[in-house]
Amino acid sequence: MSSGGEYMRDDGLLLCDLTQSWSETGGGVGTYLRQKRAFIEENTAHQHLLIVPGKEDRIRGTGRCKTVEIASPPVPGSPNYRLLLRNRAVQRILGQLKPDIVESLDPYNLPWAALAHRKKYPQSAVVAGYRTDFPDAHIGSFTDRWFGRWLGRGTRRLSHRYAAALYSRFDGVYALNSNAKDRLEEMGTQSVHILPLGVDHRKFGPAKRDPAFRYSLGVGPCEPLLVYVGRLDREKRVMTVFEAFRRLPAEMRAHLLLIGEGKCRDRLIARADGMRVHLPGYERDRGRLAVALASSDIYVSAMPYETFGISVIEAQAAGLPIVGVASGAMPERVAVNTGMLGPVDDPQAMADNIAQVWRDGATAIGERGRRLVTNRFSWQQTFDTLLDVIYPHAFSCRDARLSSSAESRLTTFPAESI
Repeated sequence: MSSGGEYMRDDGLLLCDLTQSWSETGGGVGTYLRQKRAFIEENTAHQHLLIVPGKEDRIRGTGRCKTVEIASPPVPGSPNYRLLLRNRAVQRILGQLKPDIVESLDPYNLPWAALAHRKKYPQSAVVAGYRTDFPDAHIGSFTDRWFGRWLGRGTRRLSHRYAAALYSRFDGVYALNSNAKDRLEEMGTQSVHILPLGVDHRKFGPAKRDPAFRYSLGVGPCEPLLVYVGRLDREKRVMTVFEAFRRLPAEMRAHLLLIGEGKCRDRLIARADGMRVHLPGYERDRGRLAVALASSDIYVSAMPYETFGISVIEAQAAGLPIVGVASGAMPERVAVNTGMLGPVDDPQAMADNIAQVWRDGATAIGERGRRLVTNRFSWQQTFDTLLDVIYPHAFSCRDARLSSSAESRLTTFPAESI
């Protein structure tokens, strides 16, 4: 059986994605999975199986693509996401359908369901995507906040050990940026690939700019419109963005557009009363989102744990300069002269950078970023890398694993019985 790229394109395999991070109202993982499914349908002979949490047990879809939803309770404080803890139900689905490859997109309980499936059905290859900097963004940040930085340092160390133990078990592992790749390899995970995510350049671009959209928000022709797209919660540091906006010079007459849902939305509505802050909620229509980005002037994000930043490159594709923080994947996304990065959790520094970008000419700065992402990022490149590099590598590791297992079984027989 071939494991090369041509095999991945021409043979009708069952490709499975397994994730906790699924929401009908956005998210980077959701964007990736929707684009992946469309690519599979249009460019391959494969079938696609998506296993996610849902309101009830049900199977949706026809033809080559199906979604299995497993009844799961809402995540406390994040009603758009659900907590899938029913690993036996996941393993039962995997056992019934026996996918050729399972891609696990979370770091907690679901990867263990994928590994348990492979133990029972070793013909399945398993791939893990390191998509969340969970030792810092989740565990370390939580313990810092509630128990102090001393304990936070300890939980980070334990989290890194857990990550090393988890990801070393997979047939293939990928990260979304070079820092994460280096970190995984330092922890002992071998042959970590980088999977660059993409942007739909047909949909996102400066040509979508619409004066009527700006007029609907009350934005004057010489007033800057700042925009952020994503969850409105503490992890994304949306309150830092808001505080930076409050510190901008009054004469700028800036507006702030926060597109998304999350725990901080009600708090923002209350605090922004009477200010030029717009909170339309989550935008499901990608075409309208493209108009909103292109009709803005500067994209702002204070998220320090970004592993890739799809919303950032979509904003760059729309022609916007980026003002963010020098942490996570941001330094890789925001090249010199395409925006400004400052320290984490410093609203005054962010406000100064926003004002500087506006003074220096946001349009010209944004155009440099647009040219950069046009040449570097596309969904075609993403799935070429996944199907022609990462998956074949995982199948090669699976073949080696099966061969080693067969040889091990042979050595258990006495010589006279062979």
